[in-house]
This record gives sequence, C-alpha cells and structure tokens, in this order.
Amino acid sequence: MTEVPPSQTSAFKLEDEPGHLIRRAQQLAVSTFHAVHGRHVTPIQYAILCTLSDEPGIDQVTLAQKVALDNSTAADIAARLEAKGWILRELLPSRQRRLSLTADGQGVLQALRPQVDALYAQLMRNLEPHEQSEFMRLLRKFVEFQG
Repeated sequence: MTEVPPSQTSAFKLEDEPGHLIRRAQQLAVSTFHAVHGRHVTPIQYAILCTLSDEPGIDQVTLAQKVALDNSTAADIAARLEAKGWILRELLPSRQRRLSLTADGQGVLQALRPQVDALYAQLMRNLEPHEQSEFMRLLRKFVEFQG
C-alpha cells in the first residue's frame, strides 16, 4: 500500500488560501468604500483624484504606474473622469497626456476626504490598534515585494 503524503490527507480549507483572503479583503474594501462614499466614484477613481491632487500635471503613464494600472485602463478611466469634468487631459508634443484636476474634480475630492477616516475605521474595526499597524506594515511589504 502506498503512503499518501500529509499534504493530500489534510482537509482543504479555503480560508487558509492567501489568494482567496486577498480577494475577500478587496471585496470588503470596495463594498465599504461604496457604503461610505456612494457609487458616483469608484475606489480607483478616488486613487487617481488623490494622485493628481498630490502631483498635478503628471503624465498618464506615470499615473498608471502610481495607481498600479496598465496604461490602457488608466487611459480609459482618465477619459471617463474627463467626461465627468473632474480632470483635464492635455496632449503633449510627445503624444503623451498631462493630467490635472479641474475645480470640479478638486471639489469631489474635498467632499470625499472627510469620510476617509470613517472608511478606514470601518475596515479595520475588528483589529486592535497594534494589529492595525502591523496589518498595514505587512500589506505594504507584501505589495512592494510583489511589484
């Protein structure tokens, strides 16, 4: 009789799979974002508005890198934000686009920012303060290592 390796005898537990837990964490983050901010803006649109507020005039490729999007997705989202009147896309001689917030975009961002603390508090409510710090440290380490 052939002996079965221990890894094949233990029960499969989805809650022990990192990919599943990361996906669930993303689902929780997005649903909490929408519960706090509504659906007129998405989490990635918020990230883009924040980035453009911090670095006005950056090009679209740099923006894509900063918010971890591929260039075509960043271009699609930028076009949608421009259609909403929230950003301005200026074509440069290099065929690249320089991006900046409009007054309306800045207003949207200013309306969202006061609720950010409530959003993060809601997401982290099950963790003790020291666990929250450690969780964020480990998330940054995980993301930086993968990128």
